[in-house]
Amino acid sequence: MTAAIIDGKAIAAGIRAELGIRVARLAGHGVVPGLAVIIAGNDPASAIYVRNKARASGEIGIRSEVHALDAAISQETLAAFVRRLNADPAVHGILVQLPLPRHIDTRAVIETIAPEKDVDGFHYFNVGSLVTGEPAFYPCTPWGVMKMLEHEGVPVEGAHAVVVGRSTIVGKPMALLLLNGGATVTICHSKTRDLPSMTRQADILVAAVGRARLIRGDMVKPGAVVIDVGINRQPDGKLSGDVDFEAARAVASRITPVPGGVGPMTIAMLLANTVKSAERVAGLGGRAETRIT
Repeated sequence: MTAAIIDGKAIAAGIRAELGIRVARLAGHGVVPGLAVIIAGNDPASAIYVRNKARASGEIGIRSEVHALDAAISQETLAAFVRRLNADPAVHGILVQLPLPRHIDTRAVIETIAPEKDVDGFHYFNVGSLVTGEPAFYPCTPWGVMKMLEHEGVPVEGAHAVVVGRSTIVGKPMALLLLNGGATVTICHSKTRDLPSMTRQADILVAAVGRARLIRGDMVKPGAVVIDVGINRQPDGKLSGDVDFEAARAVASRITPVPGGVGPMTIAMLLANTVKSAERVAGLGGRAETRIT
């Protein structure tokens, strides 16, 4: 068996095309979706992510503004800056690029963002809505994974999904979205005993732990769908995921590559949340939804 590759670039391109149509409709109502991105410090990886997000926003007509702040900015000054963006009617989405400088209380900053502009889905209000299964702005990476599964026609309801990783950004919300979709979910992490025996039970296996090639081919159930969220920089400069791609591809039915898999979907979902926020302001939508349409 050789797994079919799930093309995240192609799926994301389709979503962005649809969002472009919705942005044009908003323009007819005099509304231009606005995304404000805050970056504090000069972390190279963060700078790349921010540039990619700004470029993707502009390509579909979202007005993107990047606020590059000094790494020495105080907690109070950063919070005040976020509150100004909350009050700006031209800003529909606010994203604080992580990680923040060590002296900053990240959770306090996230909680300063107005929930209706929290397009990253990290505010307690949106997290709580995810837990209770209510519509909300959900974290972009796990929501992107759900859209990939939907696009590929992978049945979630009734499936056994195993999530390797328990971060608040990917692992936990991923497990909750799968659970809300009707899957039976197992969460594994660094303290899990006999990880291979757990992963071999998965119909849907999501690797999101940040360890290069942790998931070997013999840890994959034949025919499983493997979603690799990990992005790891190797000594030779190349990127690899949390899954040994070639070994797992020989066993799985579908698999995402790194790069070109989950990454493009994360940005697409960020744009989708921003457009949805603008639609609410324009009276073209109700509460935040997990659906694109």
